Amino acid sequence: MIDRMELSFAATAFATAITIIDPIGMIPMTLSATASDSPQQRNRIVDQAVLVAAGIMLVMGLVGRPLLEYLGITLPAFMIAGGVLLFLIAVDMLFARPTGAKRTEAEEREAAETHNPAVFPLAVPMISGPGTIATVLLLVTLAHGNRAELGIVAAAYALALLVTWLCMRLSTLLLRIISNTGVHVTTRLLGIILGALAVQFVINGLVQTPLFKH
Repeated sequence: MIDRMELSFAATAFATAITIIDPIGMIPMTLSATASDSPQQRNRIVDQAVLVAAGIMLVMGLVGRPLLEYLGITLPAFMIAGGVLLFLIAVDMLFARPTGAKRTEAEEREAAETHNPAVFPLAVPMISGPGTIATVLLLVTLAHGNRAELGIVAAAYALALLVTWLCMRLSTLLLRIISNTGVHVTTRLLGIILGALAVQFVINGLVQTPLFKH
């Protein structure tokens, strides 16, 4: 039986995973990065990109919590820092601006020169950028070693990656169906959800600090 706390954690994990990766927003990114490739090459690049991103998330999920403990970073501090970072990304999503938390101008120039965009820029930093890594670390830390909640985090990101893979694989068809306007509208809606989640993370972090407990 899943209790109310686990249900709440699951809702937060799935919402965070989907909004931070933004599968719909990956549609024009995929087409742009693979503009000179054939459909078969594009599919191969998409497969590689999602696998690399999944590997990065898995590694960060495994080493993230011990790393934070080694550095002496408390959960409230990380929740506040992660919430602030996610809020900045959410603002960029709301105003349809390319976020520096995903890629910089220098990275965009380098991406234009690379022959295989699977690892860069699609896997890193578009799918598993700083924002995604921060949310993985945050959710794993919030699970406190609880196997059920760790399983929920894994399932949330696996589902988000599956949806992202489908959107990237079907990018040409989906862009025809929903158009650039639909992509922007969806990204803005996800930005609102991500912004609310970010504020909640900051509030939870502040509430758990010793200063606010007394």
